[in-house]
Amino acid sequence: MHWKNDTHHYGSLAIAMHWLTLALLVGVYATIQLHDLAAKGSALRADLKLWHFALGLSLFALVGARLGVRLFSGTAPVIEPGVARWQLRSAHLLHAALYAFLIAMPLLGWLTVSAAGKPVVFLGVELPALLSADKGLAKSLEDVHETIGELGYWLIGLHAAAALVHHYWMHDDTLVRMLPDRVEPR
Repeated sequence: MHWKNDTHHYGSLAIAMHWLTLALLVGVYATIQLHDLAAKGSALRADLKLWHFALGLSLFALVGARLGVRLFSGTAPVIEPGVARWQLRSAHLLHAALYAFLIAMPLLGWLTVSAAGKPVVFLGVELPALLSADKGLAKSLEDVHETIGELGYWLIGLHAAAALVHHYWMHDDTLVRMLPDRVEPR
């Protein structure tokens, strides 16, 4: 398999980045859900929050790289058999919403922590605060971050459901194009 997209399949780099994005999203959501279950003031709760920040910022960096790869790895493979124009437009809108979500959420998290007056640490490096400390603004940003996070479940679910509908109901290659090449048994 080639690292760049071709007319029938996504390249190995795009595929790896797609599934790494999913793995990081699972980690981001898992750490914040587990954080809510941990006792307030516990070391576990603090560690889960740090992991949530680290995974979120890793996701932010990965999305930046994905956008670069998307620009330079060639056009997306054509869906075989073809689909209606409205489906392509819907797919483009959903992908745009997913990218907006993947960019906005880490930025909102960074802004929230900055406004809370707390250090934002990523891989042992303290990142600059994006805002001055303002507890009221921090609470408002946190509320927006949580609301968009809830909407993220729906976006991710809709994306996965659409892939499964294409695969099992429409019988096209939408899903298969994003899977690694399989070695056929001899």
